[in-house]
Amino acid sequence: MRLDLFDLQLVLHIVDTGSLTKGAERSAISLQACSERIKKLELLLSVSLFTRHSSGVQLTLAGQTFVEHAQQILQQTKQMQQAMAPFSEGLSSSITLWCNSSAQSEYLPLLLPQYLVENPNTQIDLKEAESNDIVQAIESGVAKLGLISSFFKSHELQTLEFSDDPLVLICPPYHELATQNQLQLSDLLSHAFVGLMQYHSLQQSIETQTKLLGCAIQYRLRLPNFAAIAQVVANGVGIAIMPKRAALRLKDFYSFQQVELTGEWANRKLLLTAKNFDDLAVAYQHFTQFLISQNSQIKLI
Repeated sequence: MRLDLFDLQLVLHIVDTGSLTKGAERSAISLQACSERIKKLELLLSVSLFTRHSSGVQLTLAGQTFVEHAQQILQQTKQMQQAMAPFSEGLSSSITLWCNSSAQSEYLPLLLPQYLVENPNTQIDLKEAESNDIVQAIESGVAKLGLISSFFKSHELQTLEFSDDPLVLICPPYHELATQNQLQLSDLLSHAFVGLMQYHSLQQSIETQTKLLGCAIQYRLRLPNFAAIAQVVANGVGIAIMPKRAALRLKDFYSFQQVELTGEWANRKLLLTAKNFDDLAVAYQHFTQFLISQNSQIKLI
């Protein structure tokens, strides 16, 4: 059995208008062509869809059942076409992604060029913010999609794992900690630190962990970004904690030693988050699927 979507829509037009003549006009075909298509459809199904009378046509019981299924099929076809459009035509849309500094500097520059080349009609606006601010923005409806640290998950939001984003210690090459393979946070607290500004979510999460140990970090200097921290550490001012990917990138420019950190707090992840991924616009869903699919390409060395 082979059904034509045009015939399904033709039947619905006839039902809506109450006559073959008006249904044919709405479908932009002649009355003769309309009658022939309905007859062929009825022969294919071995049923009568309509009863004819002087004032028009009326659905039979079989016709009523046919219409119910035709409506479902056409609706599903429309949904499928909308879902496939991004893959066949490229999205013509604007996407705003809220992301923390680690995501913006270490991950997205590797991925976004490919997406933008494959989707030339898409514009992406990156809005850098702290993870806790991103959570609040999505909860309040200000933002739709975000990339946050796993430190800041919300019970009101859905999350998808985007990438591992572990933290490491960096220290001058001659520092006494430089020869260690792994360290716990408690091993570091007697040493002078170089850190990010206090408002930074990474800084907040590190200081939360030290408070749980009943300690406080001694900061000699606070700086606005990882590159500045790496330069100061390489010059012997102190030690610092930063994302492993940032350390790997900066090691080509500054001389410091990198040491792994243990504990769940240090082995954090980056998470995509939204109120409900299924409720996002098609463009956002397509972009989300792309980001998740790239996980294997952004694994740490």
